[in-house]
Amino acid sequence: MKIVVLKSSGNTHGSSNLLADEFIRGAKESGHIVTEIDVYRANVKSCTGCVACGYEGDCVLNDDMISIRRTILDSDMIVFVTPLYYYGFSAQLKTVIDRFCAFNSGLTSKRMRSVLISAAWNNDDWTFEALETHYKTLVRYLHFNDCGSILGCGSVGMTQSSEYPKLAYKLGKTI
Repeated sequence: MKIVVLKSSGNTHGSSNLLADEFIRGAKESGHIVTEIDVYRANVKSCTGCVACGYEGDCVLNDDMISIRRTILDSDMIVFVTPLYYYGFSAQLKTVIDRFCAFNSGLTSKRMRSVLISAAWNNDDWTFEALETHYKTLVRYLHFNDCGSILGCGSVGMTQSSEYPKLAYKLGKTI
């Protein structure tokens, strides 16, 4: 299976990327082909809502989304990796997701698998609610098959000594 992992943390060695790396390690050990895209550092402009794409054509914005789109549509699974900033996707990942409108039917017709990986500072019982709701809405709208989530918390040191890296590895290994 071809898997694209969209990483969106500015902290290359942060908790969300640590969890993503463990997922990737497990997926590669199981023989999957994994492509990582650092959307935090990608040149992706915000959707202008011009609808010149007709919801399935070329976008008028000439940026890294051209290659990101190609990689996503060539994959069987998409993994959304985000630190939890103010209870939602990072701005960089949300910008990429907003640009999905230019290839909406291409995405929905693929019936891709998906995973959500996120890390936050705290673990109150409501911390991930808004992110989970947004993710589940995307899954439903785009006809993705949700294969699970890893929602960890804490600093890198806290994350490393928690159960979350093992859970991320196991999820990658068993998909």
